[in-house]
Amino acid sequence: MHTLPDDGFGTLAIHAGQEPEPHSGAIMTPIYQTSTFVQDGVAQPRNGYEYARMTNPTRTALEANLAALEGGVAARAFGSGLAAMEAILKATLSGGDRVVCGDNLYGGSERLFRFWERYGIEFEFIDSTDPEALRAGLRPGARLVFLETPTNPLMRLTDLEACATIAHEAGALLAVDNTFATPWLQRPIELGADLVVHSSTKYLGGHSDVIGGVVVVNSDPLAEALGWQQMATGAVPGPMDCFLLLRSTKTLHVRMRAHCDNAARIAVFLDEHPEVERVLYPGLPAHPQHDLARRQMRGFGGMITLDVGTPERAESMVGRTRLFALAESLGGVESLISVPGRMTHASVPAERREMMGLTDSLVRLSVGIEDPDDLVADLAQALDGIG
Repeated sequence: MHTLPDDGFGTLAIHAGQEPEPHSGAIMTPIYQTSTFVQDGVAQPRNGYEYARMTNPTRTALEANLAALEGGVAARAFGSGLAAMEAILKATLSGGDRVVCGDNLYGGSERLFRFWERYGIEFEFIDSTDPEALRAGLRPGARLVFLETPTNPLMRLTDLEACATIAHEAGALLAVDNTFATPWLQRPIELGADLVVHSSTKYLGGHSDVIGGVVVVNSDPLAEALGWQQMATGAVPGPMDCFLLLRSTKTLHVRMRAHCDNAARIAVFLDEHPEVERVLYPGLPAHPQHDLARRQMRGFGGMITLDVGTPERAESMVGRTRLFALAESLGGVESLISVPGRMTHASVPAERREMMGLTDSLVRLSVGIEDPDDLVADLAQALDGIG
């Protein structure tokens, strides 16, 4: 298993953006449950706070924390991951522009992009595992490259450093969905990305109790443009959501170690199980991009996809697990199981799913941080029952 070095991430997770509350000395950032702020005079906001749609101190602390974790200039928090993605489109594109996308994205991302086609934005899907396919896709008019790595649910990887160089040579920005990896495992800005987006509902939140999204950027102009989107559209998280996310980022490094350790053990177990046809996990040496994963990531994550041969066997397996709960979403401390072709990616057109190999025989695991022996035993009894 790839070593996860201690580089001060845990200190940043706990302290970045955090200051004791000045009035009482409270060590935790308060939940500023207010809609507006008293001003010192006409158009004289105190410390920059006017109205909570525009800014809120709890959100300010969260954004500073996440910017530090991703190594960005600034972060902007939104009410969901999709709201964060839409803010990127609004902040960077105009009618007639083109976006070059990886061909295996979260189903909701593709659905959002198809919606935006009606406003004159063109989306071209390419095999992002091949930098030359990206180069070919960056014809005139391409303003944005949007990638996931690892991808959901096929666990394909993109060489971010190579793609950043190609995108910038063509005058395009590079945006990376880092939800699967988190900044603990991978920091795209350090590899050349301009924007990093998360569904903070997932690993950043980590407890399946909050919906949120965030964009971290590498420049002040992008930060300003996304801040304007927050103010203009109001798709922002409330202070309680921000507080919950701040509570969770403090343990991100601890949780991710456990997710990675459990997933590594489960991937080996599945790879050797006779009822499993193949396992998609970057930590396995047989994964076609295992070497890239070792070079680009500090660990291999908590997401695993397996193929059990037929849709019927997949449905049987997910119906038999006891600890792995049948549910959409991922990244929580509890383990989840799903059939992505019929659940998270059902909105992707069938022909596109078939083209990329996203069949209904695939089962996706979000490996939690329970005792690994119990998780292996649960999968073993579920697989033994589908033969």
